[in-house]
Amino acid sequence: MNLKDWQYNSKTLSVLLSMSGPMMVSQGAFAVMIFTDRYFLAQIGPVHMAAALGGGVAWYFSISLLNGILSYATALVAQYLGSNELHKCSRVITQGIIMALACTPLLILVGFAMRNIFAGMGHAPDQVELEVTYYSILMFCSVTTLIKVCLSTFFSGVGKTKVVMVSDVLGILFNIPLSWCLIFGKLGLPALGIAGAAYGTVISTVFTIAIYLLFYFAKENREQFKIATSFVFDRGIAGRYLRLGFPSGLEMFMNVAAFNLFLLMFQSYGIAEAASATIVFNWDILSFVPLLGLNIAVMSMIGRFVGSGDMRKANEITTAGYILGIGYSLFLALIFLIFRDTLVDVFIFYDEGADEIRSLTRYMMVGLSCYVLCEGMLQVAAGVLRGAGDTRWVMWASTSLHWLMLVIQFLIIKVFAFGPRVSWIAFVIMILGIAGVFIYRLGSNRWRDPDKLKAVMAE
Repeated sequence: MNLKDWQYNSKTLSVLLSMSGPMMVSQGAFAVMIFTDRYFLAQIGPVHMAAALGGGVAWYFSISLLNGILSYATALVAQYLGSNELHKCSRVITQGIIMALACTPLLILVGFAMRNIFAGMGHAPDQVELEVTYYSILMFCSVTTLIKVCLSTFFSGVGKTKVVMVSDVLGILFNIPLSWCLIFGKLGLPALGIAGAAYGTVISTVFTIAIYLLFYFAKENREQFKIATSFVFDRGIAGRYLRLGFPSGLEMFMNVAAFNLFLLMFQSYGIAEAASATIVFNWDILSFVPLLGLNIAVMSMIGRFVGSGDMRKANEITTAGYILGIGYSLFLALIFLIFRDTLVDVFIFYDEGADEIRSLTRYMMVGLSCYVLCEGMLQVAAGVLRGAGDTRWVMWASTSLHWLMLVIQFLIIKVFAFGPRVSWIAFVIMILGIAGVFIYRLGSNRWRDPDKLKAVMAE
């Protein structure tokens, strides 16, 4: 963006804050669910906590392609809202649910095929057994997560982000006590350990879907968005969904794959290193995932103004997004740096290996503080580019950089056998580099070309 494109408007900042705030709370609720599950499992032992991270990331990787495609519905719905084609907003959701159901058998096959990856990465046998259990339960029930994603994109796309917040927060409030009971065997339920954490996630997801459906079929939505007539296959919308959403989904798939493989390699250093990585990423997820809420809000609002052809408002949204993203990231970076010792000790319940875990984790928390500063800017830039339909560039740039990071990590960990501290420094540098590339693309203004923006809206 040129200097003239940076346009501050206090009202626009207020609107973005009112929209992104509930989304950040919603995404933060998901982060809290993961955080509490790992906190409960840490009380059983560091192996259980590490297995929840390894199995959880492998599950997210396995569904990431379809999840990324379906998540792009936020931009599609916003674009149809901006162009005043309201009946197409609900049709987007129908196409997404059709895709989720059609791909379920494939996801089950993927679940069986991926079960051996943990042993193949050299993890300890007791950790592998726990990882397979956690991964398998989540994977075979993943259609519930995908349907929840479809429903949430409708409300984020039309700007009703408070519905997303209420639904997800109620789901998490249901999940936390349920998982506690299932993990430790409370209130007459069996003590299932890591399997209880997985079952708690699945059951609470179904509960959240029910809440979304109550809002979705409310009279106002039925009338405004013609929901009763939306339950049909629409080739034009489905084609546009795949054309714009597939690059976004492929980007997510490739990036999560690269991160997953890096994490599995890092965990192969040993139990102490695996536990340290889990603690750091537990705190990271509490900062990163809420930023996804800001990303979704920015993408939705940019998509709406691209649909209506109002690029001046798009400039105002971008400026407001950077103000919120930088402010949030700076606050958390200082928290992670100043209170890192206390944050590490939250997860230390056993004396065996505790000193080694503390030492490495404290070191890694400094790196976390460094790259958290850039995460806000990265997520805003990505939200603007995706909302404007620049998904192909985002896909190629993001996946190339993530896989370059993976190659470097392979050389560091497996070929030259450098220690975990060297690996972590390389990881932090790559995150900073990715943020720099996205900010440069945003500033180039190539994504603003009128012909490109016109092509985005074509079915």
